[in-house]
Amino acid sequence: MAAKDPAHPRAAEPAPAKKKGLWAWINERLPVSDFFRHELTEYYAPKNFNFWYFFGSLALLALVMQILTGIFLTMYYHPSASGAFARVQFIMREVRWGWLIRYMHSTGASFFFIVIYLHMFRGMLYGSYRRPRELLWIIGMLVYLALMAEAFMGYVLPWGNMSFWGAQVIINLFGTIPVIGPGLTQWIRGDYGISGATLNRLFALHVAAVPIVLLGLVALHLVALHRVGSNNPDGIEIRDHLGPDGKPLDGIPFHPYYTVKDIMGVGVFFILFALVVFYFPTFHGLFLEPANFTPANFLSTPPDIHPVWYFTPFYAILRAIPNKCLGALMLLMALVSLVLLPWLDRSPVKSIRYKGWISRLALAVFVVSFIGLGYLGMQPVEPIYVILARVFAVGYFGFFWLMPFYSRIDPVKPVPERVTYHAH
Repeated sequence: MAAKDPAHPRAAEPAPAKKKGLWAWINERLPVSDFFRHELTEYYAPKNFNFWYFFGSLALLALVMQILTGIFLTMYYHPSASGAFARVQFIMREVRWGWLIRYMHSTGASFFFIVIYLHMFRGMLYGSYRRPRELLWIIGMLVYLALMAEAFMGYVLPWGNMSFWGAQVIINLFGTIPVIGPGLTQWIRGDYGISGATLNRLFALHVAAVPIVLLGLVALHLVALHRVGSNNPDGIEIRDHLGPDGKPLDGIPFHPYYTVKDIMGVGVFFILFALVVFYFPTFHGLFLEPANFTPANFLSTPPDIHPVWYFTPFYAILRAIPNKCLGALMLLMALVSLVLLPWLDRSPVKSIRYKGWISRLALAVFVVSFIGLGYLGMQPVEPIYVILARVFAVGYFGFFWLMPFYSRIDPVKPVPERVTYHAH
């Protein structure tokens, strides 16, 4: 037998045993373990995350919950003008646990937007839209727009009286678009007025087309996030400080540290969610309006037509401007301003922790204006409410359009070289 070459010690090492079993068979053909290891255990997130970072994972949880409850509802729902409202009542009264699934879906929509708004606010708070995360922010805004479209279509499907008249108002907005407006409006309706054809189209878009787009955008959002890495409350790039092993010095593996931490956020979410579903499913008319518990009637207009609460800030801007075309343009600009945020902010620092009093005051004015517009959008069209809506609209747009100027002159604090972290 030939002697082993001492210059090649690895020649004496036995080959690693080949793993066996079903899981090994799957991984040879589909690298599931490699994917989870790369995206979770080998993905390093900043170690100074706070509670504001719960809302990203909660948004994904809310999306999954909406899809699952929506699949159940489609098994019993029928999209026809004559039977849609009756089918919803059948689900509520005759299907076993149907009332629970329906309330989970309707309440879940509101909770989804609460989580999304808090997630967006966290991005604005810590500058998560700044370089190199501009595309991440844009994709997130596309997710928000797709979610708005999905929520509007779902709101129409119960075919209650508020759903019917809300669809009239929202769809007619497309008629303000020059040249193509009237034709586009008729195409969306599928008829010369809101009818069963409209309901069929919105149902198809709600259960098939928009969810596919929404899921694709969410996947892109996650890919873009892992490409550039997560931001943190200090706005410092942890990938700029790597250890000898090539791993961020101020980062920790997302799994198990943040997956375990997110369980606490999920627990709190489900407690609040259950309290609303079981005790306040309509939330005093905020989540489900009283007018939507009566069938659609084109001869009976509700005394006060307004969309559900998560659309009312933009609806208030629309109503605050007498000219319909100009109002629709300002509504569009309210959304475009959010998309352009990465290029409007000229501050040398990202996080609000190190920005000066001007930026902090501007952000506070924006929050008050957005909440104020949301409240006014649910009120009757009276002069005092219209005037207040105009004042809050100035505060809303002022935050964005004046940002290139006040963010330059705002006194900032020195940013530490490494992230600030206190063990607890």
